[in-house]
Amino acid sequence: MTPFEYLLPYSLDEALSLLDPEDPGIRPVSGGTAIMLMMKAGVLTPTRLVSLHKIGEQHSAIQTNAAGELLIGGMARLADIERHPTVREKCPLLSQALRGVANPRVRAVATIGGNLSHADPHLDMPPVLSALSARVVITGPNGVRTVNAEDFCTGYYETVVKRDELVTQIIVPAQAGPGAYLKLTTRAAHDWPALGIALVLKVVDGKVQSSNIFTGAATDRPTRLLQAQSVLEQQGLAEPALRAAGEAAVAETTLMEDAHGSVAYKSQLLRIALPRAVDNALRHSRSHA
Repeated sequence: MTPFEYLLPYSLDEALSLLDPEDPGIRPVSGGTAIMLMMKAGVLTPTRLVSLHKIGEQHSAIQTNAAGELLIGGMARLADIERHPTVREKCPLLSQALRGVANPRVRAVATIGGNLSHADPHLDMPPVLSALSARVVITGPNGVRTVNAEDFCTGYYETVVKRDELVTQIIVPAQAGPGAYLKLTTRAAHDWPALGIALVLKVVDGKVQSSNIFTGAATDRPTRLLQAQSVLEQQGLAEPALRAAGEAAVAETTLMEDAHGSVAYKSQLLRIALPRAVDNALRHSRSHA
């Protein structure tokens, strides 16, 4: 292994001071589940790793604000978010989706900030947080800024976070209505998905008042399915409307071929998965009514 520095700052400000916007060899590390794999594969040869483990327990906190929104610290572990009673109450979709992330060992150490910042297009959290209208708080030497989760990823392993910035908090509004996350894998349940669908519907008197529908894995970043949303909002939730929404999703989305499937294969998955995800959301909502 190529030698590198491993630094352990004791505050957020100190951690930020150890990063360098001009040096791609300097990386922050929280849970380390992704960065260690990249180093073992030879994809990453860092000159410095800045550990975030000692920057303060407040950055791992899970709480709510006066508006009833979840405030999740960037260092909160995925397993802690999954099991938190307030998360299950206010955002059941988030808790449900986290149960399917990787495996228990990974969820026990991986953090939400690190997970988002890795920006692998096959990850579950970017489309799920986008469907939940979450916001991401980013802190750097020039202060704090907030971006919508759906604007956070900009491409394969690319985000709006600069090299001298860190994700410090995720703000998640209370779930607006029925939600579901459905991912389809090609080999095993724990494998990277070929396609994922995350959605949240606001249903009033049986009609879709508004909807957030995102696909992931089959695209290079979470992608909002605007035409599919429009179909559901205009035509409702009957089976013909769901089929039409699936067709609209396929027509409007530029899918990417990879080791998990061809464009034609993923198109068929999307056509089938969207109606199924809507049905899952409605059934889950009725069972908890």
